[in-house]
Amino acid sequence: MKSFIEVQNVEMVFTSRKGRFHALRAIDLRVEKGEFVTLIGHSGCGKSTLLNLIAGLTRPSEGVLLCNDREIAAPGPERAVVFQNHSLLPWLTCFENVHLAVERVFGATERREQLKARTLAALELVNMGHAAAKRPHEISGGMKQRVGIARALAMEPKVLLLDEPFGALDALTRAHLQDELLKIVGRTASTVVMVTHDVDEAVLLSDRIVMMTNGPAATIGEVLAVDLPRPRNRVELAEDPAYMHHRKAVLDFLYTRHGHIEAQAA
Repeated sequence: MKSFIEVQNVEMVFTSRKGRFHALRAIDLRVEKGEFVTLIGHSGCGKSTLLNLIAGLTRPSEGVLLCNDREIAAPGPERAVVFQNHSLLPWLTCFENVHLAVERVFGATERREQLKARTLAALELVNMGHAAAKRPHEISGGMKQRVGIARALAMEPKVLLLDEPFGALDALTRAHLQDELLKIVGRTASTVVMVTHDVDEAVLLSDRIVMMTNGPAATIGEVLAVDLPRPRNRVELAEDPAYMHHRKAVLDFLYTRHGHIEAQAA
Protein backbone atom coordinates (compact mmCIF):
# COMPACT_ATOMS: atom_id res chain seq x y z
CA MET A 1 0.00 0.00 0.00
CA LYS A 2 1.30 3.44 -0.99
CA SER A 3 1.98 6.07 1.69
CA PHE A 4 0.93 9.69 1.18
CA ILE A 5 4.53 10.94 1.16
CA GLU A 6 7.36 8.63 0.13
CA VAL A 7 11.07 9.39 0.23
CA GLN A 8 12.90 6.61 -1.57
CA ASN A 9 16.67 6.14 -1.24
CA VAL A 10 17.36 9.87 -1.40
CA GLU A 11 20.88 11.29 -1.46
CA MET A 12 21.72 15.00 -1.41
CA VAL A 13 25.13 16.31 -2.42
CA PHE A 14 25.87 20.03 -2.74
CA THR A 15 28.68 21.22 -5.00
CA SER A 16 30.38 24.56 -4.45
CA ARG A 17 33.76 26.19 -5.08
CA LYS A 18 34.93 24.61 -1.83
CA GLY A 19 34.08 21.13 -3.11
CA ARG A 20 31.35 18.56 -2.57
CA PHE A 21 29.29 18.34 0.61
CA HIS A 22 27.36 15.12 1.18
CA ALA A 23 24.36 16.33 3.20
CA LEU A 24 22.02 13.31 3.18
CA ARG A 25 22.45 9.64 2.39
CA ALA A 26 20.10 6.68 2.02
CA ILE A 27 16.96 8.47 3.23
CA ASP A 28 13.88 6.27 3.20
CA LEU A 29 10.74 7.65 4.84
CA ARG A 30 7.00 7.11 4.54
CA VAL A 31 4.38 9.50 5.92
CA GLU A 32 0.73 8.47 6.05
CA LYS A 33 -2.17 10.79 5.27
CA GLY A 34 -3.15 12.81 8.35
CA GLU A 35 0.06 11.92 10.20
CA PHE A 36 2.16 14.45 12.15
CA VAL A 37 5.87 13.66 11.76
CA THR A 38 8.75 15.69 13.20
CA LEU A 39 12.38 15.66 12.08
CA ILE A 40 14.86 16.19 14.91
CA GLY A 41 18.63 16.13 15.21
CA HIS A 42 21.69 18.26 15.88
CA SER A 43 22.51 21.31 13.75
CA GLY A 44 23.84 20.34 10.34
CA CYS A 45 22.10 16.97 10.19
CA GLY A 46 20.05 17.87 7.11
CA LYS A 47 16.59 18.30 8.65
CA SER A 48 15.79 21.45 6.70
CA THR A 49 17.38 19.99 3.57
CA LEU A 50 15.01 17.02 3.77
CA LEU A 51 12.05 19.35 4.33
CA ASN A 52 13.08 21.45 1.31
CA LEU A 53 13.24 18.29 -0.80
CA ILE A 54 9.68 17.37 0.23
CA ALA A 55 8.61 20.95 -0.54
CA GLY A 56 10.16 20.67 -4.01
CA LEU A 57 12.45 23.65 -3.37
CA THR A 58 15.46 21.49 -4.23
CA ARG A 59 15.91 18.28 -6.21
CA PRO A 60 17.72 15.22 -4.84
CA SER A 61 21.08 14.13 -6.22
CA GLU A 62 19.74 10.57 -6.24
CA GLY A 63 16.45 8.88 -5.37
CA VAL A 64 12.86 10.02 -5.72
CA LEU A 65 10.20 11.75 -3.60
CA LEU A 66 6.47 11.19 -4.08
CA CYS A 67 3.39 12.99 -2.78
CA ASN A 68 0.04 11.32 -3.33
CA ASP A 69 1.77 8.93 -5.78
CA ARG A 70 3.12 11.80 -7.92
CA GLU A 71 6.80 12.71 -8.15
CA ILE A 72 7.80 15.90 -6.36
CA ALA A 73 9.61 17.87 -9.04
CA ALA A 74 8.88 21.47 -7.99
CA PRO A 75 6.99 23.49 -5.37
CA GLY A 76 3.20 23.24 -5.54
CA PRO A 77 0.14 24.53 -3.65
CA GLU A 78 -0.59 21.03 -2.32
CA ARG A 79 2.54 21.43 -0.14
CA ALA A 80 2.56 24.65 1.90
CA VAL A 81 5.68 25.73 3.81
CA VAL A 82 5.91 27.80 7.00
CA PHE A 83 9.44 28.98 7.81
CA GLN A 84 10.95 30.22 11.08
CA ASN A 85 10.80 33.69 9.56
CA HIS A 86 7.13 34.48 8.88
CA SER A 87 8.05 36.02 5.44
CA LEU A 88 5.06 38.39 5.44
CA LEU A 89 5.15 41.28 2.98
CA PRO A 90 5.51 44.37 5.21
CA TRP A 91 3.52 46.72 2.95
CA LEU A 92 0.43 44.48 3.00
CA THR A 93 -2.09 43.98 5.79
CA CYS A 94 -2.55 40.58 7.43
CA PHE A 95 -5.66 40.08 5.29
CA GLU A 96 -3.81 41.03 2.12
CA ASN A 97 -0.89 38.73 2.90
CA VAL A 98 -3.22 35.74 3.23
CA HIS A 99 -5.46 36.85 0.36
CA LEU A 100 -2.45 36.97 -1.99
CA ALA A 101 -1.90 33.23 -1.52
CA VAL A 102 -5.62 32.48 -1.77
CA GLU A 103 -5.85 34.40 -5.03
CA ARG A 104 -2.89 32.53 -6.53
CA VAL A 105 -4.44 29.14 -5.77
CA PHE A 106 -8.18 29.74 -6.19
CA GLY A 107 -8.40 32.99 -8.21
CA ALA A 108 -9.20 31.26 -11.48
CA THR A 109 -12.12 29.22 -10.10
CA GLU A 110 -13.75 31.30 -7.35
CA ARG A 111 -15.51 34.67 -7.15
CA ARG A 112 -14.16 37.65 -5.23
CA GLU A 113 -16.58 37.09 -2.34
CA GLN A 114 -15.49 33.47 -2.01
CA LEU A 115 -11.82 34.45 -1.95
CA LYS A 116 -12.51 37.01 0.76
CA ALA A 117 -14.48 34.51 2.84
CA ARG A 118 -11.70 31.91 2.49
CA THR A 119 -9.11 34.47 3.62
CA LEU A 120 -11.12 35.56 6.66
CA ALA A 121 -11.83 31.95 7.63
CA ALA A 122 -8.09 31.17 7.62
CA LEU A 123 -7.36 34.18 9.86
CA GLU A 124 -10.14 33.16 12.24
CA LEU A 125 -8.74 29.63 12.36
CA VAL A 126 -5.55 30.99 13.95
CA ASN A 127 -7.43 33.58 16.06
CA MET A 128 -6.17 36.51 14.00
CA GLY A 129 -9.42 37.80 12.52
CA HIS A 130 -9.26 40.87 14.77
CA ALA A 131 -5.94 41.91 13.20
CA ALA A 132 -6.95 41.53 9.54
CA ALA A 133 -6.42 45.26 8.81
CA LYS A 134 -3.06 45.52 10.62
CA ARG A 135 0.32 45.43 8.94
CA PRO A 136 3.14 43.15 10.16
CA HIS A 137 4.99 45.91 12.04
CA GLU A 138 1.84 46.52 14.12
CA ILE A 139 1.64 43.00 15.58
CA SER A 140 3.87 40.78 17.73
CA GLY A 141 6.22 38.05 16.53
CA GLY A 142 3.82 35.33 17.64
CA MET A 143 0.95 37.01 15.80
CA LYS A 144 3.03 37.29 12.63
CA GLN A 145 3.71 33.57 12.81
CA ARG A 146 -0.03 32.91 13.19
CA VAL A 147 -0.64 34.88 9.99
CA GLY A 148 2.07 32.85 8.24
CA ILE A 149 0.32 29.65 9.31
CA ALA A 150 -3.05 31.10 8.21
CA ARG A 151 -1.57 31.88 4.78
CA ALA A 152 -0.39 28.28 4.45
CA LEU A 153 -3.70 26.79 5.63
CA ALA A 154 -5.73 29.07 3.37
CA MET A 155 -4.26 27.26 0.36
CA GLU A 156 -5.88 24.04 1.65
CA PRO A 157 -2.62 22.12 1.19
CA LYS A 158 -2.52 18.36 1.32
CA VAL A 159 0.74 18.67 3.28
CA LEU A 160 1.83 21.33 5.78
CA LEU A 161 5.62 21.67 6.03
CA LEU A 162 6.92 23.53 9.08
CA ASP A 163 10.59 24.54 9.41
CA GLU A 164 11.05 25.44 13.09
CA PRO A 165 8.07 27.82 12.95
CA PHE A 166 8.27 28.67 16.67
CA GLY A 167 12.05 28.63 17.09
CA ALA A 168 12.49 32.42 17.29
CA LEU A 169 9.67 32.99 19.80
CA ASP A 170 9.80 33.29 23.57
CA ALA A 171 8.87 30.20 25.61
CA LEU A 172 5.33 31.28 26.56
CA THR A 173 4.39 32.35 23.03
CA ARG A 174 5.89 29.16 21.63
CA ALA A 175 3.87 27.01 24.05
CA HIS A 176 0.67 28.87 23.17
CA LEU A 177 1.21 28.44 19.43
CA GLN A 178 2.05 24.76 19.88
CA ASP A 179 -1.32 24.32 21.60
CA GLU A 180 -3.04 26.24 18.80
CA LEU A 181 -1.32 24.08 16.19
CA LEU A 182 -2.58 20.94 17.97
CA LYS A 183 -6.14 22.27 17.74
CA ILE A 184 -5.79 23.32 14.09
CA VAL A 185 -4.34 19.97 13.01
CA GLY A 186 -7.11 18.22 14.96
CA ARG A 187 -9.75 20.20 13.05
CA THR A 188 -8.17 20.02 9.59
CA ALA A 189 -6.68 16.49 9.78
CA SER A 190 -3.64 17.89 7.94
CA THR A 191 -0.60 15.84 7.04
CA VAL A 192 2.32 17.61 8.73
CA VAL A 193 6.10 17.30 8.50
CA MET A 194 7.90 19.58 10.95
CA VAL A 195 11.54 20.36 11.67
CA THR A 196 12.38 21.10 15.30
CA HIS A 197 15.27 21.23 17.78
CA ASP A 198 12.88 21.06 20.72
CA VAL A 199 12.45 17.58 22.22
CA ASP A 200 9.34 18.51 24.23
CA GLU A 201 7.76 20.07 21.15
CA ALA A 202 8.44 16.92 19.14
CA VAL A 203 6.87 14.61 21.75
CA LEU A 204 3.88 16.89 22.36
CA LEU A 205 2.94 17.30 18.69
CA SER A 206 4.05 14.16 16.87
CA ASP A 207 2.67 10.80 15.86
CA ARG A 208 6.23 9.81 14.97
CA ILE A 209 9.64 11.40 15.58
CA VAL A 210 12.31 10.87 12.91
CA MET A 211 15.73 11.15 14.57
CA MET A 212 18.60 12.11 12.28
CA THR A 213 22.25 11.12 12.72
CA ASN A 214 24.97 13.77 12.67
CA GLY A 215 26.21 15.11 9.34
CA PRO A 216 27.88 15.07 6.95
CA ALA A 217 26.14 12.25 5.07
CA ALA A 218 23.39 12.25 7.69
CA THR A 219 20.65 9.64 7.58
CA ILE A 220 17.68 8.49 9.63
CA GLY A 221 18.97 6.87 12.81
CA GLU A 222 15.71 5.86 14.46
CA VAL A 223 11.98 6.51 14.15
CA LEU A 224 10.02 6.70 17.39
CA ALA A 225 6.25 6.17 17.43
CA VAL A 226 4.67 8.51 19.99
CA ASP A 227 1.92 6.41 21.52
CA LEU A 228 0.00 9.16 23.33
CA PRO A 229 -3.75 9.65 22.84
CA ARG A 230 -5.18 12.78 21.24
CA PRO A 231 -6.25 15.43 22.03
CA ARG A 232 -3.14 16.20 24.07
CA ASN A 233 -2.84 18.54 27.03
CA ARG A 234 0.66 19.71 27.97
CA VAL A 235 -0.21 20.12 31.67
CA GLU A 236 -1.64 16.62 31.95
CA LEU A 237 1.31 15.16 30.03
CA ALA A 238 3.97 16.86 32.15
CA GLU A 239 4.10 13.96 34.64
CA ASP A 240 2.70 11.24 32.39
CA PRO A 241 5.04 8.18 32.47
CA ALA A 242 4.51 7.49 28.76
CA TYR A 243 5.37 11.09 27.87
CA MET A 244 8.52 10.94 29.99
CA HIS A 245 9.49 7.61 28.38
CA HIS A 246 9.24 9.08 24.87
CA ARG A 247 11.11 12.21 25.91
CA LYS A 248 13.93 10.15 27.42
CA ALA A 249 14.18 8.00 24.30
CA VAL A 250 14.76 11.08 22.11
CA LEU A 251 17.23 12.62 24.56
CA ASP A 252 19.12 9.34 24.77
CA PHE A 253 19.44 9.19 20.98
CA LEU A 254 20.52 12.82 20.61
CA TYR A 255 22.87 13.25 23.54
CA THR A 256 24.11 9.77 24.44
CA ARG A 257 24.52 8.05 21.10
CA HIS A 258 24.76 11.04 18.72
CA GLY A 259 25.99 13.88 20.89
CA HIS A 260 29.74 13.22 20.79
CA ILE A 261 30.40 14.86 17.43
CA GLU A 262 28.69 18.08 18.42
CA ALA A 263 30.48 18.05 21.78
CA GLN A 264 33.87 17.70 20.07
CA ALA A 265 33.08 20.55 17.68
CA ALA A 266 32.02 22.94 20.47
